[in-house]
Amino acid sequence: MKQSILLLIASLLTTHAFQTGIVTSSRSRATAAASGGPLFSAVAEEETAVKNDLLKRDRYVATNRFTVRQGRAAKFEKRWADRSSRLAELDGFKYFQLMRRVALDDEANSGIDPLASTNPFGNYVSFTIWNEKKDFNAWRGGEAFKEAHGGTSLFAFVTTMVKSAMVLTGAPKPAFYDGLLQQSTIPDQVPETVNGWRSVEADGVNLLSSEAFIACNQFFVPSSNAVAFEQRWANRTSKLKECDGFISFSMLRRDIKAKGHGVSPMGEEEPTYVSTTVWKDRQAFENWKNGNAFKEAHAEKKGEEPKEQPQQPPAPLWSKPPVPVFYESTLVISSPDGA
Repeated sequence: MKQSILLLIASLLTTHAFQTGIVTSSRSRATAAASGGPLFSAVAEEETAVKNDLLKRDRYVATNRFTVRQGRAAKFEKRWADRSSRLAELDGFKYFQLMRRVALDDEANSGIDPLASTNPFGNYVSFTIWNEKKDFNAWRGGEAFKEAHGGTSLFAFVTTMVKSAMVLTGAPKPAFYDGLLQQSTIPDQVPETVNGWRSVEADGVNLLSSEAFIACNQFFVPSSNAVAFEQRWANRTSKLKECDGFISFSMLRRDIKAKGHGVSPMGEEEPTYVSTTVWKDRQAFENWKNGNAFKEAHAEKKGEEPKEQPQQPPAPLWSKPPVPVFYESTLVISSPDGA
């Protein structure tokens, strides 16, 4: 246990070095480019994306994935509730939520999905929507980021990391996305914040109350099919805004150019796209799933098929079937005009 905690702290320190700009990786970038490594491939794919007219980014979404040790979930949530952050006051901020993974057959809709402990990408996700990527970069390089991650001193940061190591298995796994086809409603009431962060009582024993329900679908789309995949979604009719309890929708496209700040190259086991729909609660999601809006949106797929079948059926747009994942969120923070 002691050894694993020390290894985790070392990994977190490396992540912190990338995040604060302590480590420069120009040599590794040059090596990767020269060898045709992941970075070179990412740049090449990005250039291809421009040429192939992928959809324009509407938002920029920053996530961090955590694997919380069994029995430590309430302590993990308390650390988030008690942190210092000016997030809601920052330029370009749109929406934040701390998401905990849930099982859909859990009637109480509260607690950790038992399958999440076997998932290498964890059972909690911090999810922040920024208006533009430059807004995220400004936060990441500023004092507000340092304050939220343990203060401006190395001692304060190490102290924070030690506490993290007691509740986490492995280091956090950041992932960044272009938010496409963004839809959101104007909230009836914006959650109250104090100095830019939620003021919520957390005792470290009980989980925080659920404030929203999130339905995600993970898609594994090769780059050669990216344009067709995005166009299929762009061409479908959406009535989400007409549904009671709808909060926001984003089709997340993985930002493969993201590097540094603890980011690892994306593996084949990770989705390239994730549809993310936020609902007021699980009942609102169930009402949509069982209603006409869902049926109409998914019936369009049949209309896209040609009347005359080709000699060979078209290849699927994804390399394996989509994987649904569900969360409930807490510590929600929203801008006055929503996500």
